Amino acid sequence: MVKRKRLSWRIPKGAELTELDKKVLYYQNKGHVVPTRELIKTPDQIEGIRRSGLLNTAVLDQVAGKIREGMSTADIDKIVYDYTVSHGGIPACLGYEGFPKSVCTSINEVVCHGIPSEEEILEEGDIVNVDCTTILDGYYADASRMFIIGKATPEKEKLVQVARECMDIGADAALPFGFVGDIGHAIEKHAKKNGFSVVRDLCGHGVGLEFHEEPDVLHYGRKGTGMLLVPGMVFTIEPMINMGTWEVFVDEEDGWTVVTEDELPSAQWEHTYVMTDNGLEILTY
Repeated sequence: MVKRKRLSWRIPKGAELTELDKKVLYYQNKGHVVPTRELIKTPDQIEGIRRSGLLNTAVLDQVAGKIREGMSTADIDKIVYDYTVSHGGIPACLGYEGFPKSVCTSINEVVCHGIPSEEEILEEGDIVNVDCTTILDGYYADASRMFIIGKATPEKEKLVQVARECMDIGADAALPFGFVGDIGHAIEKHAKKNGFSVVRDLCGHGVGLEFHEEPDVLHYGRKGTGMLLVPGMVFTIEPMINMGTWEVFVDEEDGWTVVTEDELPSAQWEHTYVMTDNGLEILTY
């Protein structure tokens, strides 16, 4: 994970001090990590991200209606590309830092960043994460879903269910003027209670005007730590929950595919959220 420089909340010269400024400066003066003003999205920006989120959701709905045993992950990639482009969007993954496809497809022990392939065929009992990021009119939205192909083992089905619960529990723990660490603490507690582990090498992130922005949203940690959560911030929560160890490695051949160290299954769900005065709102239904 990249080490970030410490941020600060700065009042533009000549600007009037708002109630929001006063609240954030209170926490900053107490030594907490706070966002910059630039991380607080305007109402127009939030609406733009919301529209991108609607398209992103529609893309995943298309996958949900067509995914089946016997299809290749390249077939999934084609569904994502064709639907996104035909509706005026851009698949953000395609070409991002050299990534060759429009979506990430991660099966069983693959944690994330799996590259779609004609040779990779979905089989009965597989669990697969489909991770899609859409750009629409310059705004980014990011979400992923788990799919169970046919009938999986009870252990895999529980993993998929608990991973979704972890995302939802993490979102419920995110409150205005709480902290990013509150999210990770809630997720880790639920995962451990169910006998699973939380990947530590990857995290959620700010999103909206770029693919990846501040803050890093860790899915483990302590309450009251990490960046202050301020209304107007937009970010993902996307816990990767493993059946065995939390440790992972990156496939040396493609430089992208992240796999569990013990090669036991992993599951992940993701949504893009905006922080409001009352808590999180999902932008990628």
